[in-house]
Amino acid sequence: MIELHPEFLTKNGKNFAVLPYEEFLEIQEILEDLEDLEDLRKVKEQEKDSPSYSLDEVKEMLNID
Repeated sequence: MIELHPEFLTKNGKNFAVLPYEEFLEIQEILEDLEDLEDLRKVKEQEKDSPSYSLDEVKEMLNID
């Protein structure tokens, strides 16, 4: 779990949380990884009934030794 060190500010009646830049980048990377995982799960679900082939079968289909 990522440890955050936010500073809380209020400006014009609105509340803000400010993070150190390194923590922001780490959160951004985690969110991108989660988005990639979600995309992978969607594709796996869409392709669940598609035929699959082993590497040897593909090599044979392509006549590769």
